[in-house]
Amino acid sequence: MRWLMTFLLGVLVGAGGLFVWLRQMPHAPATPPAVAADTGALPAPPPPSSGIDGKLPPAPQVMPDLTELDLPLRPAASDTPVAAAGTAPAPSVPPGKLLVPVDGMPFSKLADTYDQPRGTERHHEALDIMAPKGTKVVAVADGKIVKLFTSKPGGLTVYQFDPAEKYAYYYAHLERYADGLQEGAQVKRGDLIGYVGATGNADPNAPHLHFAVFELTPEKQWWKGTPVNPYPLLQP
Repeated sequence: MRWLMTFLLGVLVGAGGLFVWLRQMPHAPATPPAVAADTGALPAPPPPSSGIDGKLPPAPQVMPDLTELDLPLRPAASDTPVAAAGTAPAPSVPPGKLLVPVDGMPFSKLADTYDQPRGTERHHEALDIMAPKGTKVVAVADGKIVKLFTSKPGGLTVYQFDPAEKYAYYYAHLERYADGLQEGAQVKRGDLIGYVGATGNADPNAPHLHFAVFELTPEKQWWKGTPVNPYPLLQP
């Protein structure tokens, strides 16, 4: 029995020495994480996070640049409606003859001023009918008053459409409108619409009616169209 106790005691002493010996052995230091060389470059960004069902979120929408709206602007130095953009076919002419728009003015006293130059970039594209201030201005044909407009170049103006709304008649430099004249009013050939004046950019010493005809675009814009020479359309 004594020899067994001695054996077990020896085993325990040996195990304790082995534990002490293992603790005293040198160990290799833990390997530090690798550090990238300082090259001055920014670290790569993390991959984009995925959305629902592993799909990437949609890219944000970018609004397109706004373009300028098509507003009823007129050339600063012009008293004639703006010509339609692009190369348009030669305009047709209104059916029938038009009445001379200045009351009592014989056709023989009119001059064709349609092609007279106005500066270096445009032509008159209208008739100037000289008459004393206050002379009656009448509708050249049946139609509708679509716009009463005051502008710096044209002064007091009237825009009239023909019954088919294919042509517009433009009267400018008026002294005043006829009493009760309103937009939307239906007029007959020869009806009073205003009086000769020198408003706008007209010479105060040379009152006259600036009269123009233009073929409307499909949009029926009262300020835009293809000019038509009024002179051969007036009734002699």
